[in-house]
Amino acid sequence: MFRGLIRRLVTIIPSLIGVVVVSFVLTRVLPGDTAAYFAGPAATPQAIEQVRKQLGLDRSLPVQFVDYVTSLSQGDLGNSLTTGQKVSKEIIARLPASAELTLSGLIVAMLIAIPLGVAAAVRQGSLIDHACRVLTTAGVSLPVFFTGLVLVYVFYFRLGWSPAPLGRLDVFFSAPPTITGFYLIDSLIDGDWETFRATLSQLLLPAATLALFSLAPIARMTRASMLAVLSSDFIRTARASGLRGHTVLVTYGLRNALVPVITTLGMVFSFLLGANVLVEKVFAWPGIGSFAVEALIASDYAPVQGFVLTMAVLYISLNLVIDLLYGVIDPRVRVDG
Repeated sequence: MFRGLIRRLVTIIPSLIGVVVVSFVLTRVLPGDTAAYFAGPAATPQAIEQVRKQLGLDRSLPVQFVDYVTSLSQGDLGNSLTTGQKVSKEIIARLPASAELTLSGLIVAMLIAIPLGVAAAVRQGSLIDHACRVLTTAGVSLPVFFTGLVLVYVFYFRLGWSPAPLGRLDVFFSAPPTITGFYLIDSLIDGDWETFRATLSQLLLPAATLALFSLAPIARMTRASMLAVLSSDFIRTARASGLRGHTVLVTYGLRNALVPVITTLGMVFSFLLGANVLVEKVFAWPGIGSFAVEALIASDYAPVQGFVLTMAVLYISLNLVIDLLYGVIDPRVRVDG
């Protein structure tokens, strides 16, 4: 298993190189002139050209790429022209907000989708099976930004149950002392229950938006995988041996059905990385997604490249964790590896 993990780590290098090259090229071919944007609408061509030279954009693309890779090898992601701060500093400051939102949505989706998929597989054709189909169809069909806007309209504007969708914390509360960067965890560690409740109330709607978006593939895969496992010979043998229904369902059925579900989680996480950008804009969430969108509008290359590279590292790291979970759930995977 350790050798398999080393092989995985080696294959990461070409992937990261590809991400660096693609993100660099795409930011240069996108419409928009960075120099013209920062020079201002009333700037003369001479002023724009001067700004372009100051930013180093007058040099050829190969020279710019070499400079970028050189800085990247030293851990320097460049400076954001819109904020005047280092991109690495901005990402470190904003990443906990995005991670807290994404993980909350994924956890909520798993808590709903896996039991729902199991129940739908056990009771085919029942009301819960039809409810599972309706919910998964809605999750796949509705755009994530539309779901967020509907939730804001219903629970904030019409019912008044939710606070204003203006970030991670209400303006009347102060952020808890930074320990993990996750406001929920930090407020619990600090013992500040008021801040915890305020943070949770701000997080509910955006997390629910992401959960509805991501639970559809998880529930559908859980249902399909459980149906395949429950029709297997070893399940019939376990039932014929007189084992309790709960033991057969959970110990033998669910555990064998979880391998394709975990694979689906990796894909769902990649979907959430894209959906998270839209959700952050809808709920004014101060994460790296909204930071990248603002930089993209301003044709600010460095934050966009840093965002893409960070997302690639997170996705690759999650896939490594999933590979390790395979061995925990199914020992045969460790033997094969």
